[in-house]
Amino acid sequence: MQTEGSLTSAGAARLSVTAEDVEAGLQILLELELAPSGLLRARAELTNTAEEPYRLQELGILLPLPSQAREILDFAGHWGGERAPQRTPLPVGVHLREGRKGRTGADAAYVLSAGEPGFGFARGEVWGFHVGFSGNHRTWAERLSNGHQVLGGSELLLPGEVVLGAGESYSSPWIYGVWGNGLDEQAARFHEWLRARPQHPSRPRPVTLNVWEAVYFDHRLDRLTELADHAAKVGVERYVLDDGWFGSRRDDTSGLGDWVVSDQVWPDGLEPLIDHVRSLGMEFGLWFEPEMVNPDSDVARAHPEWIMGPAGRLPVEARRQQVLNLGMPGAYEHVRNQMVALLERYPIAYIKWDHNRDLTEAGSRPDGRPGVHAQTLAAYRLMAELKELFPGLEIESCSSGGARVDLGVLEHTDRVWTSDCIDPLERQRMHRWTQQLITPELMGSHIASLRSHTTGRMHSLHFRAGTAIWGHLGIEWDLTRATPEENRELGDWVAFYKVHRRLLHGGRMVRMDSFDPALHIHGVVNSNATEALFAVVRTAVSDVEPLGRFRLRGLDLTSSYRLRDVTPGPDPQGFRRPAWWPGSEGTVLPGHVLEQAGVFVPGLLPDQMRILHLETGSSSQD
Repeated sequence: MQTEGSLTSAGAARLSVTAEDVEAGLQILLELELAPSGLLRARAELTNTAEEPYRLQELGILLPLPSQAREILDFAGHWGGERAPQRTPLPVGVHLREGRKGRTGADAAYVLSAGEPGFGFARGEVWGFHVGFSGNHRTWAERLSNGHQVLGGSELLLPGEVVLGAGESYSSPWIYGVWGNGLDEQAARFHEWLRARPQHPSRPRPVTLNVWEAVYFDHRLDRLTELADHAAKVGVERYVLDDGWFGSRRDDTSGLGDWVVSDQVWPDGLEPLIDHVRSLGMEFGLWFEPEMVNPDSDVARAHPEWIMGPAGRLPVEARRQQVLNLGMPGAYEHVRNQMVALLERYPIAYIKWDHNRDLTEAGSRPDGRPGVHAQTLAAYRLMAELKELFPGLEIESCSSGGARVDLGVLEHTDRVWTSDCIDPLERQRMHRWTQQLITPELMGSHIASLRSHTTGRMHSLHFRAGTAIWGHLGIEWDLTRATPEENRELGDWVAFYKVHRRLLHGGRMVRMDSFDPALHIHGVVNSNATEALFAVVRTAVSDVEPLGRFRLRGLDLTSSYRLRDVTPGPDPQGFRRPAWWPGSEGTVLPGHVLEQAGVFVPGLLPDQMRILHLETGSSSQD
C-alpha cells in the first residue's frame, strides 16, 4: 500500500492511497480531498492488472456515520414537482435510493442527509452525502446490528456495462460528504466549495428571457423581434430561442437530431433575429437537445443503428423520441460537428441543453450491450469540448426541467433549470431545497405568465417576481401581451435584481425554521454581516391570526441595522404594517433584538411577501 498526502495553508488537504491485490489482479487508487469549506470529496479508480478481463459490478465509496445520526432527510419528486423533502428514521438495515433513468432524475435523492432527530436549518448535527454523477447511481444509508452506520454511493452499473481488459481502469464519480450544525451550515459548505471552483460563473448573472412559454413552436421573425423589443425595455440581458428552429421541427413529432437551421421557418438563417437581439444590447442563446432523436428525422433514417435500444428492436417511445447513442463515434461526431458549425456561424453565447426522456432499454446496437455509462461520459465530453472550442460559452443543464441537477453536470455547465413548473407557490419549496446543494446563481428562476402553464394557478406579478429574484433571474412570459402597468412593474423588479444580485449571489443563505406552515422566511447575509436581504413570505391561511413574532439569523448581535422595505411595485391588497415596520427613512433595530427577541409579522394575504433590506453601513453593490 502506498499513501501520499498534502496540506495547504488554507486548510485544504489531499490524500491518495494506492492498494493492490496481486492474486486477484486488481489495483485501486483512492483519492480524498478536504476543501477549506469543510467539504470532503472522494473517488476511486480500479485497474485490472491481470491478463483476463474483469467484469465490474460496482465500485462504491462509504463514509462513516456517527451513532447519533438517526433521522434521514432526502428527496422525492416528479416532473413539475422536483425536490420534495421526506424524512424517515434510520432503522437497522439499508435505506437505498437508486436512479435507473440514465439521468439524475426528478425523483433523485439529491442530497441524502442523516442527523440528530429533529435537525433543522439552524441546528442539529447533520451529515450529507451526494453522488456527483448524471447517469445511473445509488445512494444509501446503512445501520448494522452491531451499531455501525455509513453513508454510501456509487454509479449504478448495468450487467456487463464495464468490463476491464488487461491494464484498463474505471474511475468512480466523485462523491461528496458534508457535515453541518444545521442544514444551512451544511449547505454553506457546498456553496463555498462551488464558488471557489475556477470555472464558477464570475460575472453578474444576466437577466434571461426564454421564449418557450411565449411562442412555443410558433417561430415568426416579426413576433420574436417584437418580443425582443419588449424584453430589452424591461432590462433583459440575454434572449434565448427555444425548441422549433431546426430541421422539420414544427412540433414535437420530428426533427430532433437534425441540428441545421430550418430554411422553411428561417429562409435567411438566424441572422435577422440574432442581429436584432444584439442590436438591443442582449446576448443570444439557443436551445438544443443533443442526446435525443426523433425517428422522423434525417439522421435516424440515415443511421438507425445510432439509436439506443436492445438488440433487434427499438425501445418504447417517450415524447415521440428516442436516445441518440453518443457513445458511438459516428453519432458523437454528427452532433458535435453540427453544433460546432452553428457556433462558428452565429454569435451564440448560451446553450440551453435539454434532455427530455429517460434512458430506458439503453443498449448499444446491434448487440444491445448497456450504454448508459458511455452515454453519460460522452455528454460530459461534448460539453467540455464545446466550451474549449468556444471560450465564454455558457451552458444550462435542462432535463425535462430539473431531472439533471448534480455536481457531475455542473463541472461543465453554468446553470440548471430548476423545474418546468414556474408556478411561484411550487417554486417556493423547490428553491428552498434545491439550494441545499447548489448556489442561487446556478439556479434558473423565471417570472412566469399570469396563469401557470403547468398548474393553472393565477398569481400576481408581485408574488411571481418576488419568488424568482432569489435565483438566477429570468422571464418566461409573452411580454407583448403584458399591460403597460405590468411592464413597468416588471422593469422595477428587474432593476431591483440588478442592484442586489451581488448580495443575492454571494451572500450566505439563511432559511428560518418555520413556527407556522403558512410563513416562510429566508434571506442572504454578506460575509461580514453588514448587509442582508430577507423575504417574509405568506403562502397560506394560518390557524391563528396574527401570526406573532419572527426572528432573523446570521446577523451581528453587537451591531444595529437600518431596515427598509424594498419590495418593488405597489403594496398588495390586504398588507397591514405592524407598528415597528420601517417607513420611508427605515427603522433601526439592534441585531440581538432581531435574532433573539424578534418582531411582529406583517399582515399579508396568502401568496404575498415583503422584502427587507438590512444594512449597518455603506456597502458596494453591482
